[in-house]
Amino acid sequence: MFYRCSEGLSSFPVSIPGPSGVLEGKVDCASSEKPQGSAVICHPHPLYGGTMQNKVVHTLAKSLASNNQTAVRFNFRGVGVSDGSYDEGKGEADDALAVVDWVSEQQADLPVILAGFSFGSFVALQAAAKTQPAALITVAPPVRMFDFENLQSINCPWILIQGDDDEVVDINAVINWVATLENPPEVSIIEGSSHFFHGKLIELRSVCDEFLKNLR
Repeated sequence: MFYRCSEGLSSFPVSIPGPSGVLEGKVDCASSEKPQGSAVICHPHPLYGGTMQNKVVHTLAKSLASNNQTAVRFNFRGVGVSDGSYDEGKGEADDALAVVDWVSEQQADLPVILAGFSFGSFVALQAAAKTQPAALITVAPPVRMFDFENLQSINCPWILIQGDDDEVVDINAVINWVATLENPPEVSIIEGSSHFFHGKLIELRSVCDEFLKNLR
């Protein structure tokens, strides 16, 4: 397991080997000494200020940790002190897969959840299509900005959380995309929420908490 969690720390920085070099990360320890699993969380678009410190990403990490998942967030290549440079989603998906592999080594035989916000949702979905995650959390997926057409093979508990006042992602485009999926997610609409969930983070966390509790 993550040995520093067993030393009583609630969170700590980590360096994770990635395909383009070292990735900067942070671990939020599970709420008990015997975690149910791990989670890998992907942040918003690197070219628009997205980092693992984003408030939505932070909220997801805290929800996962409080529901007994060891939550790992990380900076994509070229963000913070992570090596490499932006790669339009493809390289970032490889980063996410590398973090999943690393997490699986740290907590062998425990399931891994994937989560992402905005651009991070697109990355998490790509990673989920190539792995067998225990569950998937996608927040405000930018369906008109990236190619979501080939992401049909998701077959795990999945929640999609969307604000109905999102100024970046068209809620109607999201709903229309969900309708095309063979295995559609549970959809939770947060009323009055903008893209970054200003003033709605407590509600966002509540939705995540409820989804995670139902996984047990």
